[in-house]
This record gives sequence, C-alpha cells and structure tokens, in this order.
Amino acid sequence: MACRFAVPPPTVFDAPVLSPHMARIDPGTLLPNDRMRQQALDGDVTQIHRGQQYADEGDTFDIEGATFEVVAVTDRTLGDMTDADARAEGARDLDHYKQILERAHDNFEWDDSSEIVLHRFERQ
Repeated sequence: MACRFAVPPPTVFDAPVLSPHMARIDPGTLLPNDRMRQQALDGDVTQIHRGQQYADEGDTFDIEGATFEVVAVTDRTLGDMTDADARAEGARDLDHYKQILERAHDNFEWDDSSEIVLHRFERQ
C-alpha cells in the first residue's frame, strides 16, 4: 500500500513579503560622490545620514557590478550620532565627521536637534 501525503495549497502566508516601495535606485542618490561609492565597494562605508529620506528599505543600487540593498531607514537627529556612526560613514570619529560636513556644506553648523535620516545598506 503506497503512502500519500497531501500537500496543502499555498496560502498568503507562504508568499514572500515585498515592500511596495522596493526599487532600483541610482547609487548617486545615496552616495553623493565617487569617493563614497568607492568606500562602499571597499566595505568602509555601510551607511549614510542625509537631511531627508532618499530610499526605502529594500531598495537596491549597483556600484561597478556589486549590488547593495538598503536594509534600514531611520529618522534620527544629529545628536543621536556616535563615533560608530561616523566610522560607518568613512570618518575616523564624530569630530572628523563634523569637519567633513563643515567642508562639504557652506554655512553648516552642527545642531544636535537637526533631523536627519539614516540609510544603512549591505552588499548582497
């Protein structure tokens, strides 16, 4: 006597959950210069804070054939930033990060209450 197992039909719970916002974005959208894009390729930059949201979790971008996925998008303030955040953006520490921002942006003044958006990404 052969034994048969019934396989139930797939349910909505079996389907992968996909964000309606997943998209392929231009790497320059998040990483504004060639140096940062190269640092991402080298694994030295794994996140960036921007003044507004430029990507959604699940979005992907390619740099020289390597694909990266945005894995976290979080609202923060400049005052939330740590040395670890600065290192993840390619700076030595938070003081160095502040110096980079001052050079990159005219009339920039660090204000702990300034709202920013963290975009963290991983190489796939």
